[in-house]
Amino acid sequence: MARALWKGAISFGLVHIPVELISASLDHELDLSMLDRRDFAPIGYKRYNKRTDKEVEWDDIIKGYEYKTDEYVVLSEEDLRQANVKATQTIAIDTFVDAVEVPLTFYAHPYYLLPAKGGEKVYALLRETLRKANKVAIASVVMRTKQHLCALVCVGDAIVLNTLRYPDELRPTEDLDLPGSTLKAAGITDKELKMALSLVEGMSEAWEPGQYHDSYREDVLALVKKKIKAKQTKTITAPAPEPQEEHGSNVIDLVALLQQSLGKKARAASSASRKPPPARRKTA
Repeated sequence: MARALWKGAISFGLVHIPVELISASLDHELDLSMLDRRDFAPIGYKRYNKRTDKEVEWDDIIKGYEYKTDEYVVLSEEDLRQANVKATQTIAIDTFVDAVEVPLTFYAHPYYLLPAKGGEKVYALLRETLRKANKVAIASVVMRTKQHLCALVCVGDAIVLNTLRYPDELRPTEDLDLPGSTLKAAGITDKELKMALSLVEGMSEAWEPGQYHDSYREDVLALVKKKIKAKQTKTITAPAPEPQEEHGSNVIDLVALLQQSLGKKARAASSASRKPPPARRKTA
């Protein structure tokens, strides 16, 4: 069982739900070490005192707020908690909104909320209320010295707390060079849109997350094995030359591309339908 990152309660109205927070994401990023290219020795980092240049142990490290150059106010974990006890211990729900009203760009990091002892029934009540109403709860919570805006979302049997970005943390789309918002302004014909919709319909299927995986990570690990087998563990591969850009016509025949895509999809479906059915297993 994962260790709780935060313990407190969900609060809305007079309802109080004791909960624990654990991360809902798992990091499978490639663990690459930094090496000195001269002798391939690993590079390390030290925490050091900028006044004495001596290394500092973790137990001797505290936090402080620099209120003017080189002058600090020391803040212990208890100071940070006492600044606003309720905010550091409570996920305070401010409102409920339709799930579709929160743009995906606002979602940052998911966490699972687990009911603490004695909170199972009221936790389930909130979960089922969110599910039936098709709403998400917009709340605020303090974690690691920062107040987060967050959304509580019903996902299966769990309530997920997803931290949200504040509006000023998102780049305004008005600053971006985007195609026009109407078909005419974007230069799209009705025929092109209908063919694109047909292609999407033909490629639509039920969401099966298990069929997706990090193939790039597998390819890099395969390359690692290949370099080990070839005894090239210390070989630094030179960058490949950049491909030359073709300076031809930049006009794309969307209709032709869509027709080819639809034809390819139809051939794939036809091929799949011609496959013989799997042999029945004989029973004793």
